[in-house]
Amino acid sequence: MSDTSKTVKSDSAATGKVTKGEGVVDLQDTVAPADDPTAAPVAVTDPRLLVREEGFKGYLTEFKRKVKGGELGSLPVVIGLIVIWTIFQFQNDRFLSADNLSNISYFLSATGMLAIGLVFVLLLGEIDLSVGSVSGLASTLFAVFVVNNGMNAWLSLVLAVITGVAIGALHGWFFARIGVPAFVVTLAGFLGWNGLMLWLLGDSGTINIPSDTGPVHLLGQSSFFLDQAIIGAYLLAGLGVVLTAVGNFNEQRRRKAAGVPFRPTSEILLRVGALALASFVAAAVLNDASGVSNALVIFLAALVVVDFVLRRTTYGRQVFAVGGGIEAARRAGINVPMIRITVFAISGGFAAVGGMFFAGQTASATLSAGGGNTLMLAIAAAVIGGTSLFGGRGSVWSALLGMLVIQSIQTGLDLLNMNTSIQYMITGAVLLGAVVIDSVSRRSQKAAGRA
Repeated sequence: MSDTSKTVKSDSAATGKVTKGEGVVDLQDTVAPADDPTAAPVAVTDPRLLVREEGFKGYLTEFKRKVKGGELGSLPVVIGLIVIWTIFQFQNDRFLSADNLSNISYFLSATGMLAIGLVFVLLLGEIDLSVGSVSGLASTLFAVFVVNNGMNAWLSLVLAVITGVAIGALHGWFFARIGVPAFVVTLAGFLGWNGLMLWLLGDSGTINIPSDTGPVHLLGQSSFFLDQAIIGAYLLAGLGVVLTAVGNFNEQRRRKAAGVPFRPTSEILLRVGALALASFVAAAVLNDASGVSNALVIFLAALVVVDFVLRRTTYGRQVFAVGGGIEAARRAGINVPMIRITVFAISGGFAAVGGMFFAGQTASATLSAGGGNTLMLAIAAAVIGGTSLFGGRGSVWSALLGMLVIQSIQTGLDLLNMNTSIQYMITGAVLLGAVVIDSVSRRSQKAAGRA
């Protein structure tokens, strides 16, 4: 046993806490042996603190433990993305060019918005099959309001998004209050809202929207953050790094004050440094093209806000609780029907926003809006990115990671002039692989007693 461990046990026996460089942290709990309730309590050291005491070796040991226990996180999708980029770059050296990466970052945002909403539904262990039709209906309503009725474009945008939220809440009400399975409710919505969209579009099947219309211009492919000013990308990168640093140090301060284990300053600086490197490299690459598109900026902002809601608010914790076990959540006092309804409302709202992104890409509302394989790609993005189909586990950042994989496959195959059928087959295989990994991971966690 090391001297440090001896000191820890000696100090903890008297105080229950230990001073370790960064501050006073709650090191251990005391438990009495099960076979002798009268025996002196035995100190149990917090494993998180021991990992940090051992430095890099401790983190490596913890990483191996998590992998063996099935806690893979985003590791599979990150490795998969590296493999995909490597293969396509060898096949066509234009794949990692600034222009191609800029296209990938732009076109992933529309379907990515649908995937964000679907993450909420998947966290409950449910599915929403209506998001494609809702996105198409939202873009159609916007076009009808603006082009056919001369309504203010921004008011039309608000009404279209509110319609998406209302539709999602209606689906959630049938599911939560009436007891109709979510699969059936949203499948009916998929058919019904698609029919309403076709009726509104009329015989022409298309409503062209002037490209200078506010929201359409904002989300268009030729519209960039800060009007193509080169400082825009670096400003975003710097803002992300600063906010991450502030958030981490604020969390460290709060955990110190609460007397619980916290990240040491060295670890925070390492994390922030890695983020800074990645962010500024991405900014430099995008600046070599045309800059950062407004669509990507809005998508990333939505990810940050939703991530905060899921991880830092009571509502977010309740969503995870309901997904982890309905009966346990109900006994804990959580309003399960309310959570279900609001989750589907959020899904509908993000579907409507995604529909506006599609309208910005084509400057029109068409029969194909939200159709084709849009729904399947949105679901695949969330699952490939790491959100579990079984509920209770996942992150909103899976929408970004999953869409990076899917859009990279599509763009890479386009560069190689591959048929669309090949794209579907490869994307399907990747989706199946993600679900298999998720299933194996859950089984490993159960075997390790962590599920």
